[in-house]
Amino acid sequence: MAQDLAGLQAVVLKALEDLKAVDVAVLDVSALTNLTSRMVVVTGTSNRHVRAIAEAAREAAKAAGYPVLGVEGEAGAEWVLVDLVDLVLHVMLPATRALYRLEDLWSARPGQARPGQAADGA
Repeated sequence: MAQDLAGLQAVVLKALEDLKAVDVAVLDVSALTNLTSRMVVVTGTSNRHVRAIAEAAREAAKAAGYPVLGVEGEAGAEWVLVDLVDLVLHVMLPATRALYRLEDLWSARPGQARPGQAADGA
């Protein structure tokens, strides 16, 4: 059974708002991968905040009846990934988010240079 993506996204965004997640970015990646339809990338202000945001989103989704496929990274809590099947949540510390730049990575189309990268990949 396909998930109600809009409903799932609303549940997750509400949990993020409640925990005061910073710089929320919602990316439609459905044209780039068949692994998921949406990626949500947010920043937490500390390891404890990152862990709390991820836990709140996971529990909110579960309470609303959405499946939680898995959670990775809770031990170190620099980057916690919550896989909700059609939506993958990335909760990161500011330095981790700046290093990996997921928004740039997932907004580039095949054959298109990412921001700050030459067209030849250099």
